[in-house]
Amino acid sequence: MKVIVLGAGIIGTTSAWYLRRAGHEVTVIDRQPAVAQETSFANGGQISVSHAEPWANPAAPLKLLRWLGREDAPLLYRFRAEWLQWNWGWHFLRECTPARTAANIRQIVALSEYSRQTLQQLRADTGIEYHSLTKGILHFYTSESDFTASQKAASLMREFGCARASISADEAVQLEPALASMRDHIVGADFTATDESGDAHEFTLALAQRAAEAGVEFQFNRQITRLIKDGEHISGVEIIGPDGQHQTLRADAFVVALGSFSVPLVAPLGIHLLIYPGKGYSATYPVINPAATPTVSLIDDEFKLVTSRLGDRLRVAGTCEFNGYGRELNDVRCAALTRRTRELFPDACDYQQPLYWAGLRPLTPNNIPYIGKTRYRNLFLNTGHGTLGWTMGCGSAKLLADIVSGRRSDIELTSNQLR
Repeated sequence: MKVIVLGAGIIGTTSAWYLRRAGHEVTVIDRQPAVAQETSFANGGQISVSHAEPWANPAAPLKLLRWLGREDAPLLYRFRAEWLQWNWGWHFLRECTPARTAANIRQIVALSEYSRQTLQQLRADTGIEYHSLTKGILHFYTSESDFTASQKAASLMREFGCARASISADEAVQLEPALASMRDHIVGADFTATDESGDAHEFTLALAQRAAEAGVEFQFNRQITRLIKDGEHISGVEIIGPDGQHQTLRADAFVVALGSFSVPLVAPLGIHLLIYPGKGYSATYPVINPAATPTVSLIDDEFKLVTSRLGDRLRVAGTCEFNGYGRELNDVRCAALTRRTRELFPDACDYQQPLYWAGLRPLTPNNIPYIGKTRYRNLFLNTGHGTLGWTMGCGSAKLLADIVSGRRSDIELTSNQLR
């Protein structure tokens, strides 16, 4: 078949790769001049099965209330006169029950583990380099109550196959000596030795090059305006090219992998996705003292920040702002990233030269993405991966390629139900 993939982030690019390997003729369309220029550009760098606990959990509502009004809060919810935001928030609260949380963890762990294995196989097959580190992920706590509460989720993840082990503060510092200055503040930690880290942007660039060599066509600087329907079939996609001319592209199948921007594209077709853009921030610092800089990828539970070593750079990412589709940087939130990183690793980096960035994570209320078929027989979705696009990318793409090809997949996933 001829397949058009809409979106050239990590989800769209991996989808194109696995669709091409399945024998399809593949074209990728994106408004940017290259792959991975938006949400995939400067994320936290973690392939983290251990971070599978959804944001919607029994502890979340109280935390959200505590954070209201704080400009530097890990999650900043700016209320807007916007139906999608309020509807999303209502469904988020519905997912905070213990039973729903457990069911969601099971799904997220399964897809994330499958995806990590798929990535490892792809890396072995292609030799792609992207500053990958296979030293695990260390999640440390500075609050006794939060550490105690985390044990239930850790136990569930172990039950579902994630080797997330609870360890002492001393063991945490032994694993990552760069945390030594924080030893007296750490009350405990979780460590998942099988987790990884790496630069998602570099990975996507390298994979796109290999995909192009394998016959995938990439069309950049194309604004996607609408999908054209003909009954229960999508007959084409309308784009505006770099010359300003409208053009309709035809294909046998279409894959929407536009992250948060999937929502407005498919809404005119009667497909209502519960995806809201969560603006996440990152800062990238030049490393000046390698010995004082962590190499194990970290999660700072109190500040909801992740840290990954990417060669001679340190990437710190986190926080989430619910405030529509704008990507403007908030100086207060940027300063909070540097303040906390300097507190953790005072001698590690040049903190006078940070590169700040913000991207829109496509969040679903339960953190489970939309992968698979729609009411239109030749329209497919691979979107809504939230904070786990890098973690779930390869597995989601392989699953999607199996669905488009009508093949039995190696994994069964109960995707989100379309509304």
